[in-house]
Amino acid sequence: MKKRTYVDKALGDTEYMLEQWGFWRMCEMGVPRYVSPLYALIRDNVPSVGGARQHVITDDLALVVDRAVAKLVKRNQQMGDFVWAYYGYKHPAMRVGREAGMSERKAREIIKAGVAWIDCALEEIREAA
Repeated sequence: MKKRTYVDKALGDTEYMLEQWGFWRMCEMGVPRYVSPLYALIRDNVPSVGGARQHVITDDLALVVDRAVAKLVKRNQQMGDFVWAYYGYKHPAMRVGREAGMSERKAREIIKAGVAWIDCALEEIREAA
């Protein structure tokens, strides 16, 4: 599988943020809500090697991105679902397009349009703050 790169690309920062949002979203999915204090102490103080990808996005920023993606899904269902599948579920664009009955190229165009929409939504939030 081709590695995703975002350096020196238009909307690269937003794409990187969406990828980190996807890792944040999947972090500890399926873990019970209650965690014993001893387990939390051990988990937070023992360095881990390998395993799942760690996200480098704060919870506050991830929630803002999550809200922007939810707004996109509400506004344009297909575009939002494509962005969700590509960045949230980490599905390749070929699979996203195949499941929608279209080519990979068309799926990538829709994903890029969704990233641009989210970039504008995040810019409006930044200006309001």
